[in-house]
Amino acid sequence: MDRSDKMLARKDGRVGTMTFNNPERHNAVSLEMWQAAAKILDDFAADEEVRVVVLTGAGGKSFVSGADISKFEDERAGREAVERYNAATEKVYSGLAAFPKPAIAMIQGYCIGGGLNLAICCDLRFCSEASRFGLPAAKLGLGYGYAGLKRFTDTIGPSHTRDIFFSARQFGAAEALAMGLVNHVLPDGELSSFVQDYAEGVAANAPLTVDAIKQISLEVLKPESERDLERAADLVARCFASRDYVEGRQAFLEKRKPVFTGK
Repeated sequence: MDRSDKMLARKDGRVGTMTFNNPERHNAVSLEMWQAAAKILDDFAADEEVRVVVLTGAGGKSFVSGADISKFEDERAGREAVERYNAATEKVYSGLAAFPKPAIAMIQGYCIGGGLNLAICCDLRFCSEASRFGLPAAKLGLGYGYAGLKRFTDTIGPSHTRDIFFSARQFGAAEALAMGLVNHVLPDGELSSFVQDYAEGVAANAPLTVDAIKQISLEVLKPESERDLERAADLVARCFASRDYVEGRQAFLEKRKPVFTGK
């Protein structure tokens, strides 16, 4: 296990896990933690052995509760400081939103502010029954830009997005599931094992197929004039031309589990 300040990175076979490790502050995130997170994600992206990434928080009470407000006077007091902080957070958000591998947010407890923004950037979100969500920007006087709001709107639609931003209220797991913010809600004691099994299942699937789905789904979210349909077609063709496609057919006929190599 590698440690960088209050960020933890672990690789279990084909699954990489990044943990926000500031439980005494409900995993509130400082500038240094955002910078460390970007490096961890870069490492996971470059490692061919890692096929799926899981994001979570330490301590069992919070995923990420947003920015560490105790450091606002140092990190976000003046305009230059705010711009530096925003650049560090957006690097993680945009990098995660366009991450080349499936990213899963495992949410247990509070998922507030920047934590909710982080979760929205992941492909999938699984949470515990006791989890709480909220976006308190309107109670803090913070602004949210186009990129962030678009990610929320793409995920839960404009009406739910306006609701949680305008009201700045907290809400529970059942409501998060109903609005499509999370994919599954699990009992607290089952969340970790469920996410691990799910991530390993995705990692065992054909990497070229998973990659094509991920990349084409990102194209779908772009304005129509910006979509690269030729690239999408190439990604699909690459799947059919792969040895994994042959392996998948043979394994099906032989009634065994396929062993995919990503080639």
